[in-house]
Amino acid sequence: MPTISQLVRKGRRVLVDKSKSPALDSCP
Repeated sequence: MPTISQLVRKGRRVLVDKSKSPALDSCP
């Protein structure tokens, strides 16, 4: 089973990806 630190890292990556994706999509 994944450790808590691994889950936190994945969660942070998901938040970062979500925050970056809209900006990239808005750019031509």
